[in-house]
Amino acid sequence: MLVAGASIAGPALAHWLRRRGAEVTVVERAPGLRPGGQAVDARGVAKEVIRRMGLDAAVRAACTDTAGAHTVDVDGNVLETYRADDDGGDGFIAEIEILRGDLSQVLYDDTRDGVEYVFGDRIAELTQDADGVEVTFASGDRRRFDLVVGADGLHSALRAMVFGPRERFVRHLGLVLAFYSVPNEFGLDRWFLEYQDPGSARTAGLRPIKDATRAMAMFGFPAADSDIDHRDVESQKHLLRERMAGLGWLTPDILAHLDDTPDFYLDQVAQVVMDRWSNGRVALIGDAAFSSSPMSGAGTGLALVAAYLLAGELAAADWDPEAGFAAYEARMRSFVEANQEIGRLHAESRAVPNPDAEPAPEPDMEAFTALIDRAINGVDLPDYAGVPDSGPSEPPAKP
Repeated sequence: MLVAGASIAGPALAHWLRRRGAEVTVVERAPGLRPGGQAVDARGVAKEVIRRMGLDAAVRAACTDTAGAHTVDVDGNVLETYRADDDGGDGFIAEIEILRGDLSQVLYDDTRDGVEYVFGDRIAELTQDADGVEVTFASGDRRRFDLVVGADGLHSALRAMVFGPRERFVRHLGLVLAFYSVPNEFGLDRWFLEYQDPGSARTAGLRPIKDATRAMAMFGFPAADSDIDHRDVESQKHLLRERMAGLGWLTPDILAHLDDTPDFYLDQVAQVVMDRWSNGRVALIGDAAFSSSPMSGAGTGLALVAAYLLAGELAAADWDPEAGFAAYEARMRSFVEANQEIGRLHAESRAVPNPDAEPAPEPDMEAFTALIDRAINGVDLPDYAGVPDSGPSEPPAKP
């Protein structure tokens, strides 16, 4: 099998495909793993997937060790506090919080000896027939695979190639987020700090990371009209400076490191909404299939759970793509929709306030609590008894 993308969904899927008996190649257009990135979380059922992978200890060892979060005013005074042990570790700050790049490294280290990784290349063309998929790579290499899975993110080239243009599937939520690491000259000590300007809905934040000498800077701003080239970094930096001008708190000091950071990232907050995630012998997983946006706090959890289910259902169907892909979609759909709804609601809460708007109705807290529970735990993980399993790389940690 060929998997496109070596961030999180791709290596996680490679782990489970290998355990189910498949030979796996992962192709990644970048020359190597990308470091840093935003902090990502694992909650509820996603923590159980990590345990079944045998990676609980490795993942926890690489976590940011964030104690909690303070929202602050422009002068740094604490307004609200959230702790990592709230809601059994599944609250606003999750007990398993790890930089995207660090989790990617854990997954790569786990799979590198049993999976073929090809960096610095990409799928240029593919043609599928009843028995397989002919793939031509940008390097000129041509190979044939039984199945191909796109785990190449929000801007998935494979999705565009097989399913159609991105405009059919990508839904922008009217926000832009930026992340990059900076020297920890702010006295940050295990507590995430976030400032939101009430008038403009712009946000600035600092998050602790494993390396206590550095911190992860975060910015957000409403931008329904921004057409962002996700590969033009200089234009992105210019946009960030322009939109964050005049924002108080620590913003000027954080922006002063914009040109020195090794891991700048900026993009629109968006979701991917598709009627189906497979076409013949080609399927999608993770953000390529069902991005819930960073506002959901669940993209990584969705990727990990989907990897477990996709590999399991394919193996249970004796690698028949029609049956395996259909079962995977059926198991994931409600879980995905709940997390996408959380993402939309969170994005709406960050919108610029309209003083002329009618007061919002009181929320139905019972329904909202049920939605959160479905977004965290609302999917079954079959044991796949009778399906081949070569076992985890290390003994699972006790639950």
